Amino acid sequence: MGLSLTLQAAASWELSAVGTNQASGIVTGVAIAPGDEVSQGSVLYDVNERPVVIASGEVPSYRTIDDGAQGEDVAQLQRMLAATGVYSGDIDGRVRWGTTSAIRAWQKAIGVEQTGSVALGDVIFVPTLPVRVSLDPEVIGRGLALGGGEAAIRVLPSAPSFEISATDAQAAAMPDGATVELTAPDGQVWQAIAASQYRDEQSSTTIVTLDGQGGTSICGDTCGKIPVAGITNLLARIVTVPTVAGLVVPSGAIATDADGETVLIGEDGARLPVSVVVSARGMSVVEGVERGTSVRMPASTGVVR
Repeated sequence: MGLSLTLQAAASWELSAVGTNQASGIVTGVAIAPGDEVSQGSVLYDVNERPVVIASGEVPSYRTIDDGAQGEDVAQLQRMLAATGVYSGDIDGRVRWGTTSAIRAWQKAIGVEQTGSVALGDVIFVPTLPVRVSLDPEVIGRGLALGGGEAAIRVLPSAPSFEISATDAQAAAMPDGATVELTAPDGQVWQAIAASQYRDEQSSTTIVTLDGQGGTSICGDTCGKIPVAGITNLLARIVTVPTVAGLVVPSGAIATDADGETVLIGEDGARLPVSVVVSARGMSVVEGVERGTSVRMPASTGVVR
C-alpha cells in the first residue's frame, strides 16, 4: 500500500555570461547549437566569413597578437595552439618565430589568410574549458550585425534546476527528503528528492526545489534532454506514503486495549496483538496476524487481506 501525488515540475537552465565578442561585421554562420560542449579552438560562429574560436584564459581578448607581442594573453593563445596540435614550443607568453609559424598553421586549418597575426575578435577567451555553452540568439544569429563588445557566450551549469509550484496543502505533503519521480521528455524516469521550500508571494504558491538522491544530479549524463531555452514541464510523482507490502485491514478494526497494546478483535472475540506499519485513507498495513483472518468491525466483520 502506498500513496502519491502527481504534479508538474519545471526544469530550466540558469545561464551566465562568460565571453565577449570583439569581432565587427555581419554574422555569416553559427557553428554550434545551444548546449553543445566546446573545447580549445572550437569554432563558435563566423563574422564576415571569418571563424571566431574559443580558448581558455582569464585575460579577455583586447588587442591584435602579432610578432613581438608579450603577455598572458599570448600565453593563453599558445596553450590553445598547443591543444590544437600546431605548437610544441614553450608557453612563455612571447610571440617569436615558433609561435608565428604555429599561428599560420592554425589559420590554414581554419581556412583564413595565413598572416601569422591573430586579429582582435578572432579568439574569445573564457575562464574554463571544456564547457557547455549557448550563444545569445539576440546577439549571434545569421545576418545580425556586430560592433564588438557584445556579451555573446553564456555558459551552462552542470545540470538544470528543478522545482515544483504547489499549494500549501500539496507542499505539506512534500517534506524535505520526500521521494519525487520525474518523467523525462523521452519517458525515462529520473529520481529526485524534495530539498527545500520557499513562498512565492506573487503567485501565492509554495515552491519546492528538487535535488538528486544522494547528492547526485537528477538527470545525470542525460541532462541534454532538457532544452536550453525556456522552461520544460515534466510530470512529477511525489511519493507521500511509501509503498509497503503486508496485510491490509480497515483502520476501524484496530483497537487499543487497557494495556495500551494495539490489537484486532477476531471473529470469535479473541484479541490479536498487531503492530501497525502504515495507515492511509482508512486502511492500515499490519504485522502479527495471518492472511485470511476474520476480524470484527463496529458494525460488521472485516477480513485481513
